[in-house]
Amino acid sequence: MTTDLPDSLSGFIDEVDSPEKTLLLINRTEPQPLVNLLDRAFENQSVRIEERHVPEGDTDQVCLVEDGRVTATTSFTDLSETFLLVNADRYRTGTGRSSTGSFPAVLTGLDDVEFTVRGFPESNKEKLLLIVISRFIEDRALSCGNGVLHSTFQRLSRLDDEYGTRKMYKWLGESDVDTHVYGVRDDPDAVDGLDLTVHAGTTHEYRRSWVVLFTPDAEQGDASGDDIAAVDACNPVALVAMETGKNVWRSMWTYDRERVERIQRYVQKHF
Repeated sequence: MTTDLPDSLSGFIDEVDSPEKTLLLINRTEPQPLVNLLDRAFENQSVRIEERHVPEGDTDQVCLVEDGRVTATTSFTDLSETFLLVNADRYRTGTGRSSTGSFPAVLTGLDDVEFTVRGFPESNKEKLLLIVISRFIEDRALSCGNGVLHSTFQRLSRLDDEYGTRKMYKWLGESDVDTHVYGVRDDPDAVDGLDLTVHAGTTHEYRRSWVVLFTPDAEQGDASGDDIAAVDACNPVALVAMETGKNVWRSMWTYDRERVERIQRYVQKHF
């Protein structure tokens, strides 16, 4: 991988290889409408949805398959609670964890894949995927309790408008995580009471980027598509998305340490 920085954040999305990944439903007993929701969420993406019956296997499991190998497994119930049966308000009003206290590994494991997603009303689920990943990264930083978090918000007023977002960033500000937020300062009081480092600007990338990036102080190995079990550790992770049309986002996220560090260097240089 090159150490040079691209000319724009979109350049990092251009770099990903988008390996073929499949969400495989094993011994499904859940109703067909849930499968239809999952199909619609990924119908415009490179991720495939398949079903299989496995004798004597557990029921209602969702497996993430890459290169013929299962790299993560999540119960259909957990996937439904955190993605299929909720909307973005779930994450705007709370931290968004499931009842198991985690984020579905079959979603967080869709790293280094390019997604183009639409928000409501064009789609109820596509953009929600990026919201889930954003909360996952923020939660990882908070759980790790150290390191640096960079988050772009387009408008800083979102830190005041969205209760769940404000609660998360209040927790981060009270932690030992060095938290930096970026956006147009459309409301000078939006960040009052939050112990954050605020960067305000009006450039195109300030107004159109969606970056959530975490690097820990002490890394504990690598997490990647080849080792999805490691996603709960204190490892680097970054989401990069650019708005290409009204509420349409081109995006990817990555656990690749070198790529995360390059994205961080880009943000520090250009924001």
